[in-house]
Amino acid sequence: MAFSNLFFMFLFLPICVGMYFIANPKYRNAVLIVFSLIFYAWGDAVYIWLLLACCCLNFLFGKMISFGKGSAPKFGLWAGLIINIGLLAGIKYTGFFIENINAVFNTNMIVPKYHLPLGLSFFTFRAISYLVDCYWGKVKAERSLSTFLLYMTLFPITTQGPIVRYETVALELHSRTTTAVDFSEGLGRIVIGLAKKVLIADQLGSIVDQFLGSGSLEHQSVLGAWYGVIMYALQIYFDFSGYSDMAIGIGRIFGFKFNENFRYPFMCKDVTEFWQRWHISLGTFFRDYVLYIPIFGKRRKFGGLFLVWILTGLWHGASWNFLIWGLYYGVLLAIEMIIGKKTMKKIPIAIRHIYNKIVIVIGFCIFYFTDLSELGQCLKSMFFMGSGSFTDSLLISSFKSNVFLIIAAVICCFPILENIKKRVLTIKDKSTFAVVQNVGTLICMALLIISGIFLVNATSRPFLYLQF
Repeated sequence: MAFSNLFFMFLFLPICVGMYFIANPKYRNAVLIVFSLIFYAWGDAVYIWLLLACCCLNFLFGKMISFGKGSAPKFGLWAGLIINIGLLAGIKYTGFFIENINAVFNTNMIVPKYHLPLGLSFFTFRAISYLVDCYWGKVKAERSLSTFLLYMTLFPITTQGPIVRYETVALELHSRTTTAVDFSEGLGRIVIGLAKKVLIADQLGSIVDQFLGSGSLEHQSVLGAWYGVIMYALQIYFDFSGYSDMAIGIGRIFGFKFNENFRYPFMCKDVTEFWQRWHISLGTFFRDYVLYIPIFGKRRKFGGLFLVWILTGLWHGASWNFLIWGLYYGVLLAIEMIIGKKTMKKIPIAIRHIYNKIVIVIGFCIFYFTDLSELGQCLKSMFFMGSGSFTDSLLISSFKSNVFLIIAAVICCFPILENIKKRVLTIKDKSTFAVVQNVGTLICMALLIISGIFLVNATSRPFLYLQF
């Protein structure tokens, strides 16, 4: 069940919210657990047992770490890491490794065809962060299985993130309140996220299919290839940031305050800053649990950097393009580390923006194509080595037809709405403040109605990050 779904938006979520607030406060966690399990089962009933087993095992390992004696804490940590990482690697990557062994050594091993459990990459990482934080003493293990079950299954974040750490919501899992401001802000965030997905990301996806889809690359023009990849970069941003907005908004309605997952990444001035603004929960996970651990020794920081980016690439999928993508960013970040922050700041800001936008777009090209031959074709077209012309009529026609969509997408890459909200909060006149609030409410209602019409009239695309 996707958030950008009429059933979810106008039936499941309202019923869940209604039942939650009608229920006695001491039963509200139970309401959320029930609806979270229904939500997960709706999308992947086959593997709900795996999610529940993962919850129970990690609950026991956490208690061993925090309350065990002697070697029990270390055993609990390592057993938990082996099971969580083994589960993720075994299901997600076994087929990929066997396929490559067969190709290299000309063997005929059977390639297992596993159905990837919904949200596997997200709930295993959440469990890993919980166990490590318990071992480091940052948090105490949860004593209540039902409370831990809520943390692991909470439907806004289970299937697609953000990767919310236990320490972020530990207090709220036990006691929380929802104010009128929380409810209003939450609803607004949900509507904004839905609009990003339905009105921008899905519409950009049609352009991406046209310019990067199967059969479109053989004679693609230079500008057509760049245009297609730029549209894809915008599509995946609005798709995933839209989901994150909706997750944060839903959490806010129920009294949870999740951390931001995107902070206008295309405003970055270098690649390092881009990754401080993009998919923040994943970046900070690898930073805190891999990069800062001296696996290669304190003096070998580049070893840790490349390990992080190899793992980041593989986390996104069992395909060579994701590994290449990870190494690509590892190289770029290593170069920026060698140059140094002070030297980077001396480079004219315009040059820095041009440089990072070009390399980021190339990164999205690598990310898009799981077929390496298609990736090669696209890169050739982008750099004047393809068989297509510099431009073509299809590109001009597409740009003219979608110019307002593209302008809207570019404008929404900047914190305009955030700045407007800050200015509104400074209004001291109560009547003016009320008028502005009412205008904001009307805009949100209009966005919800328009998004609903789009959902009725067209089949909404699934969220892109559901595949990871």
